[in-house]
Amino acid sequence: QVQLVESGGGLVQAGGSLRLSCAVSARTSSNAVMGWFRQAPGKEREFVAAISWSGDRTSYADSLKGRFTISRDNAKKTVYLQMNSLKPEDTAVYYCAAANSWSRPYDYWGQGTQVTVSS
Repeated sequence: QVQLVESGGGLVQAGGSLRLSCAVSARTSSNAVMGWFRQAPGKEREFVAAISWSGDRTSYADSLKGRFTISRDNAKKTVYLQMNSLKPEDTAVYYCAAANSWSRPYDYWGQGTQVTVSS
């Protein structure tokens, strides 16, 4: 059973930066894909970014390219989301998720971490 634990959320002023972390508890295959999603109050959950565990492929929501960067550290079994130039509209609960491959659904989810960007 894969367990995902997010951390790094908090309150930041507009224009600031945060780095979210997602610790993975189980062994992950090189085909696995790790994703970040977010859900703002009253809105549907939306895709933010994803990375293959091998690190050879990434994907971003078009609206977030250039501000957000996803990365992973295999030795630490951790996935990161670096968020720069944050805007109030980035306020949401951010979730880490895992899929067995790019063509599979995200079956495992973390509990989420709150990010609040003040204006």
